[in-house]
Amino acid sequence: MPREITAYSNPLIKRVRNLRDKRHRREEGLFLAEGLRILTEARETGRLPEMLFFARQSARHPLVQALVEAVEAAGGDAIETTPDILAKLSGKDNPQAVVGVFAEFARTLDAIDRRCAPLWLVAEKLRDPGNLGTILRTGDAVGAGGLILIDDCVDPFSVETVRASMGALFTIPIVRARWEEFVPWLRAGPGQLVGLSLDTDRDYRGVRYIAPTFLLTGNEAQGLPDAYEAECDLLVKLPMLGKADSLNAAVATAVMAYEVLAQHRG
Repeated sequence: MPREITAYSNPLIKRVRNLRDKRHRREEGLFLAEGLRILTEARETGRLPEMLFFARQSARHPLVQALVEAVEAAGGDAIETTPDILAKLSGKDNPQAVVGVFAEFARTLDAIDRRCAPLWLVAEKLRDPGNLGTILRTGDAVGAGGLILIDDCVDPFSVETVRASMGALFTIPIVRARWEEFVPWLRAGPGQLVGLSLDTDRDYRGVRYIAPTFLLTGNEAQGLPDAYEAECDLLVKLPMLGKADSLNAAVATAVMAYEVLAQHRG
C-alpha cells in the first residue's frame, strides 16, 4: 500500500527536492523525472523509479495505478502526496500528476556495441539542456544506437534535460567519455567520424556516409576544437542561404541525422 506524505517538513521531501541540484544528484546517483507520459515510457523500457510521488486526485488514473503497482512489485516506494508538494519537487507551479526518482544509468564506451546501429550521435561540450534533450529525441526518432557525450557536457539527468527529452532519455543509451578515451575506442573498430563544421566547403548532401556513422556536434557557441576536427574522417557543412551563419546545434544535428539515415536506408 502506498504511504502518504503531506508535510513540507518531511525529510524525504527535502532530500528529493535537493535532487534538482547537480551536486546532490552526483552524491546520491539519483535524478528526477516528471509526467505520466515520461514515466510510463520509462516503465515500458523496463526502468522504474525507486520512489514514485503522485497526487491523490490522479490515483485512480489507470496509468498511475499501473505505475504504483509496478514500483511496489519491484520493491520501490509509492508515495501519495499533495499537488503543492509535487510542485515543490518539480519546481513548477502546475506540476505533473507524478514525479519519479530514478537511479542514474549512463554507460561506458566498453558497454556498447557499435554494430547494433548504423548511426550514433556524439556531442562535445553541449551547454544547453534543451539542446541535449532535443538531440536525445532526435536519436530516438532516427533509431540511433545511442548518444555519446564528450568532455564536460550539460548533465543529461538534470530536470531540464529530462523534461526536454520527452522520455527519450529512457529509450536512447547515454555514454559519457573524455575525448582521449573516445578516439582510441572509435579507431579500434569500424566507424566513420563525421563532424559538423563551418570551416569546410563540403556540402552535407554531397558525401557518402558509411555505417556505423558517428555524427559529431560541437559546443553551441564555439563549435568543434581544431584538434577534434582534424580527427574527423569527414567535415561537412549545412548550406546557409540567408543571413544567419549557422543553425542551432540541436536543429543541425537533426538535419544531419536524417540525411545519414536516408543514405543508409537508400
